[in-house]
Amino acid sequence: MSLLKRFLWLIQRRKKFPHDEIHRAGELAEMRLAKLSRAAGKDNGWQVFESVRIPDPDGGRREIDMVIIGGNTVLVVEQKHWAGSFRINKEHHFIQRRKNGQEHSHAGVADRIARKARLLMELHSDRLNLSRGDLPEQRVIVAMTHQKLEWPKIPEDLAAEMVNEKGFLDILKNVNPGQPNRGLIETLEGFNTWDEVHMYGGLLNKGDVISLGLGDQLETIFEQRKDSVSGNTTHQRGWFSIFDKQPSLAKLKIGSKNVELRVAHGACLRMHVVGEPVARDIPWACIDRIDLSKPAAEWNR
Repeated sequence: MSLLKRFLWLIQRRKKFPHDEIHRAGELAEMRLAKLSRAAGKDNGWQVFESVRIPDPDGGRREIDMVIIGGNTVLVVEQKHWAGSFRINKEHHFIQRRKNGQEHSHAGVADRIARKARLLMELHSDRLNLSRGDLPEQRVIVAMTHQKLEWPKIPEDLAAEMVNEKGFLDILKNVNPGQPNRGLIETLEGFNTWDEVHMYGGLLNKGDVISLGLGDQLETIFEQRKDSVSGNTTHQRGWFSIFDKQPSLAKLKIGSKNVELRVAHGACLRMHVVGEPVARDIPWACIDRIDLSKPAAEWNR
């Protein structure tokens, strides 16, 4: 390899991708609420499923922030971590007013999560061929979790319950839903979630990883997997590493299989990042860590 190629490879390894402050704040809030929910609901047997992705008959998949199940009860939860204030207009659009005075309209927050809840119940019903009377009890909830949020009057005909963080956690603490419903658990376990690719510098890419780009043998294992994939990389980024012929190492865990390999020059993972129109290549030289979801169950593909 020429010295120029080695230099450009080093520059690529040293490039930092800082995280998006707004999105990062939302992600941290979601992680926090999930952790608090598990603690609050533990004694009553509630089980928490994060970032549940369900197929939409209109195309693609839709994400539910949290689905919490206990006994024959399902809580379908949309979380908003807004500061400032908000109002709800007659079309049930949520108008967020940030601390800097800017307003942002969020169309049909309650209506959208209610629709996702209906799709979820249809999938559960179809999988087990349930009658309407056998369906779980369902609560659709919008949880507004920021402590410094001014609330408006909530319309009585809104498609979801509106609660603050304490009110939401009180549901889990105070309601005992009864014995676990195995069929319901199996349905929720059949959904996948987002793949996550953590970049050097803090940026988190969420989406669907299409291929690992680390050789045919590993690609076959990846395509045939039934479990999640985790991995981290070690990159030499010092200036003298320009003389290192193999400056990058990856350690992956695919199910029970552990793999350690040197990352070749130009190796790229292919990913369709959320919000982007097409898939793209992400150089392994820029990746710190990956956490990839297990595939969806056969009935859910």
